[in-house]
Amino acid sequence: MPGFARLKDSYDLVIVGGGHAGLQAGLKAALLGQTAALLDRGPKYSRSYYAPTMDNIPGFPEGISGHKLLDLQIAAVRRAEEAVGYFTPARAGRVERTETGFAVTFEWLKQEHVARGRALVLALGVVDRIPEVAGKIDTIFPWANQGIVDFCILCDGHQLTGKSVAVIGHDAFAVRTALDILHFRPTSVHLLTHGRPLLDGTPEPDASALRAALGEHGIGSTESPMAGFDEIREHRFGVRFADGSHRSFDRGFSALGWYDMHDAIPRALGCRFDPDGYVVTDEDCRAIADATGEPIPGLYAVGDLRNGWNQIPEAWATAERAVIHAYASYL
Repeated sequence: MPGFARLKDSYDLVIVGGGHAGLQAGLKAALLGQTAALLDRGPKYSRSYYAPTMDNIPGFPEGISGHKLLDLQIAAVRRAEEAVGYFTPARAGRVERTETGFAVTFEWLKQEHVARGRALVLALGVVDRIPEVAGKIDTIFPWANQGIVDFCILCDGHQLTGKSVAVIGHDAFAVRTALDILHFRPTSVHLLTHGRPLLDGTPEPDASALRAALGEHGIGSTESPMAGFDEIREHRFGVRFADGSHRSFDRGFSALGWYDMHDAIPRALGCRFDPDGYVVTDEDCRAIADATGEPIPGLYAVGDLRNGWNQIPEAWATAERAVIHAYASYL
């Protein structure tokens, strides 16, 4: 049927991950006259899929939703179907080095397949940790989907000016995020630790310094667990607490870090990781071997998986760097 991908015996590139970085890598490969197998779990697994408006995307002065941007990128890849096999929904499993490059075992159409390529681009992304309320993570989704709760200060910090902001989290990362938000001139910032003691587990003297900074800037905290949310019709972030109290904010901000950094495949391939858990690469996005400190031939990490800033334009740039380097060096 039209648009139905057919697996070839081998490709120039295998790209694992179909978010903004992976899709750009597939398109760039086609533009350079290379073949690629792009393995995508599906757009809903991209971090931006539910973002209602993103203001930092070149060419969209009025902003664009994450869903729409992914649709446009997917359409561009599908137009290059002679060069790019777009396999979705596909889930990558085992990845192995071979004499000629890499072999990626993946599940697609309820069967196991193997995509072989001379170079491999890992565009696996990361997954935000979502606050659990009554054991469920989907309670907060409606507020996130409407942009009332944010996850990225670099993407959405500018929207917090003049707003009261509730920062969800208890650790040093959450506290530093709350302090960083002050740069955008909110009317107030308040921490919701969701039942955890503030700065629990943070060693001294860091804990004392952070507490002092919170006091200096008038940032308070509520340690009672969150029991539910309301005020969505008013486009506000209302929070009900287990102790029966209630607070209302203009915006919420989740500062819980990552739930999954998708490190299994790069670890199996011997990649080096930085202290924050990102794959270490050189400027061409070549993954660095932990054992030798040298680039692993033919292996690239792009987008949120690698060390760098988690931004869509950055993801595109890393995809461009990786594919151009592979084209010039291996293909």
